[in-house]
Amino acid sequence: MAGSKSVYLSYMGKQQRLVLVVSILASFVGALDGFIVNIALPTISRNLGGGLVVQQWVVDAYLLTLGSLILIAGSLSDLFGRKRVLWFGLVWFGITSLLCAAAPNGTALIIARGLQGIAGALLVPSSLAMIISAFSGAAQSKAIGIWTAWFSIAALTGPLLGGLIISISSWRWIFAINVFPIAITLWLMRSLEQPERVKSGVRVDFLGASLCALGLGGSVFALIEQAHYGWASPVIYVPFMLGVLVLAAFIRYESTHINPMLPLSLFKVRNFYVGNVATAAIYGGLSMSTFLIVITLQQVGGYNALESGLALLPVTAIMFLLSSRFGALAGRFGPRFFMASGPMIASIGFLLMLRVQSHVGYVSQLLPGVLLFALGLSMTVAPLTSAILSAIDSKQAGIASAVNNAVSRIAGLIAVAALGLLTGSKLSIDGFHKGIFASAGLLLVGGIISAIGIQNTKKQT
Repeated sequence: MAGSKSVYLSYMGKQQRLVLVVSILASFVGALDGFIVNIALPTISRNLGGGLVVQQWVVDAYLLTLGSLILIAGSLSDLFGRKRVLWFGLVWFGITSLLCAAAPNGTALIIARGLQGIAGALLVPSSLAMIISAFSGAAQSKAIGIWTAWFSIAALTGPLLGGLIISISSWRWIFAINVFPIAITLWLMRSLEQPERVKSGVRVDFLGASLCALGLGGSVFALIEQAHYGWASPVIYVPFMLGVLVLAAFIRYESTHINPMLPLSLFKVRNFYVGNVATAAIYGGLSMSTFLIVITLQQVGGYNALESGLALLPVTAIMFLLSSRFGALAGRFGPRFFMASGPMIASIGFLLMLRVQSHVGYVSQLLPGVLLFALGLSMTVAPLTSAILSAIDSKQAGIASAVNNAVSRIAGLIAVAALGLLTGSKLSIDGFHKGIFASAGLLLVGGIISAIGIQNTKKQT
């Protein structure tokens, strides 16, 4: 499969190859950092204190600002140019990564992670929009497949790389190491030829972004802290209800605003709205499961950080081998079959993980489920991304990719925040089983939604 990728790259123009490489590197940084931290959470907790609540906030502070602002970031990339927005995002990501590495306590780390999420919001929409504008037809599906493979590999390599770094150094290096790929990407961008069109007379929807952030913030705070205060406490139910009301006000405001950061007209396109509903279910399950697996292996099974990271290495290998292939097949035959069957296969993989007990026998208890999960995920991610974005005009590629990424990140944000409802304030093997079962259910729902709602477009050759 690696050879087929090389052959495919050889048929691209120089600028197309550069666009793809820059897009992969930029999104790789954001995806890697979003998941590498999971493996370090027990070590961070031991070093800075705070228990499961701090662990959840270290993850969700990043996802909260990223999910809240990725929509406006998508609009910015369409308004002011993908290359310009991507450059600023990379520089800011490097600065905030160093702030995370230097954090003296849990509170400072959570704040730095929130700032880092702002930068992360600028990376994915701009990088994916550049691919959409540089490729078309079946070539676009293939390019998206390659991009998605590397994006997913970054997410799944995170625990492995994090475990390796922690085993030989400090957890602080999982953040500091970001400056190296960022520097390489910025250097490559000097030769990138992307038209930087600035639309005059258009105002950025800052009020919409504020409403989205406040609404999500209140809801997520309540979901994370409820295990500590309880739902009967006004500290929990007041921000939760206000968060829900503000989110409703956000949708209402976006429906009437002249230049909304969330163009609701996009959801009139069948594959776009069905694909995003499926995305919410699928990525909610993925985020909950990956968070659970790496923490359970360490805090319940007694694995060290490196061993915990190696546990998901088969997923990385299978994704690398198969994702672009499934992306190409979806480009030829349509995405519906892959988007339906992939999540269902991954769901069965999670159900096999219910055999895991507190001693966590990897080969006998965990590995069969990991392999099936990897196959299902490989079938899902590239066709899902391609189906959603190919349904939208390329002029709106930035905001369309931002919406889809916002949906996936917000789904992950809420899923991780809600985990305490299943596990309580302290993780146990029973809590792991409940969380994995919930993850399997979410993926099954995503597959059913895709089977019913996704439509195959005309075959591409």
